[in-house]
Amino acid sequence: MGKTTENAHHIRAEIAAERRELADVLEKLSPEQWDTPSLCAGWRVREVVAHMSLGFRHTLPRTLLELLKARGSLHRMTDRCARADAFRHPPAELVAHIRDNVHHPWTPPVGGYTSALGHDVVHGLDVTVALGLSREVPAERVRVLLETVDAKSLKFFGADLTGVELRADDLDWRHGSGTPVHGAAQDLLLVAFGRKVPPGRLRGEGCERFLLT
Repeated sequence: MGKTTENAHHIRAEIAAERRELADVLEKLSPEQWDTPSLCAGWRVREVVAHMSLGFRHTLPRTLLELLKARGSLHRMTDRCARADAFRHPPAELVAHIRDNVHHPWTPPVGGYTSALGHDVVHGLDVTVALGLSREVPAERVRVLLETVDAKSLKFFGADLTGVELRADDLDWRHGSGTPVHGAAQDLLLVAFGRKVPPGRLRGEGCERFLLT
């Protein structure tokens, strides 16, 4: 077995574990928690979870049709679908969409299985961090995703790290140049994916620009 195939099997196992673990968390949420704003701007927890299963439930033709309805805007399409699906499906169904598809081979248009892992991990953190839950994503998953951070990914996610160097407290990882900003690796992953995190999760001069207000 070649290294590429072996790595793909490893990433797919991590994806399955992430979805299974997240479903365990989601099924315990209260109705109020489902309506809590997430770290994904404009979406509550229920919209985030609905979005996470979009690729499992929509065929390619249907996705292309939705994209056409959104006049070619991927952002508009995903927002419209997330809101519609969150309205259409109660929480128990949203959880089932995740749990029943732990081995689904869906991947985003670019990036393969690593991007699929990033999609699950970051959106999972959009939920758990916003709710103040103490879930820690296994370090191996976070490390794999941090290794993909580069100028292209930062631009795609709208993350401006000008003048700062992100430094993980719990992993041997740093990125950028400038004033150090310290934090847990999974919080820095959120920053690198264009999110802001709750106060108290980062340290360093100028870290306020990455914090929720």
